[in-house]
Amino acid sequence: MDDLDVRLIDLFTAEPRVGVLEASRRLGVARGTVQARLDRLADRGIVTGWGPDLSPEALGHPVTAFLTLEIRQAAAEGGERGHDVVGTHLAGIPEVLEVHTITGAGDLLARVVARSNDDLQRVIDRVLAHALITRSSTVIALATQVPYRVLPLARASVGSG
Repeated sequence: MDDLDVRLIDLFTAEPRVGVLEASRRLGVARGTVQARLDRLADRGIVTGWGPDLSPEALGHPVTAFLTLEIRQAAAEGGERGHDVVGTHLAGIPEVLEVHTITGAGDLLARVVARSNDDLQRVIDRVLAHALITRSSTVIALATQVPYRVLPLARASVGSG
């Protein structure tokens, strides 16, 4: 990535609907350059999507929690690892926003949302309904101090590789 890539990402992050022609005008480069850069950033996996960012809160799910799950890790029938089988189960629950395999006290970390604290119990019960999950702990998020972001990392990466 170079400075133009970062300025392009900055612009599309601030104004996702700006359009290639307007971006080329604002950045002072040819329309084809903007399009080629966007295509290259997508091909390299740096830009992973162009869809709208959605707010769980605005969708009626203001409670966020993190579940640390311990699982039986033996291979299941067909050779799938426990992580994969449980991941498939979790992917079928709409309130599960993301799941990561982790090191440390647990095996998986899941970010979930719920309509209320009472509803969170329903979501947790649904998560725990899989036989390979042996233990869990839950932490409820009270406030977001730093939302998910990658733009500062992109800015810092200019010239570093």
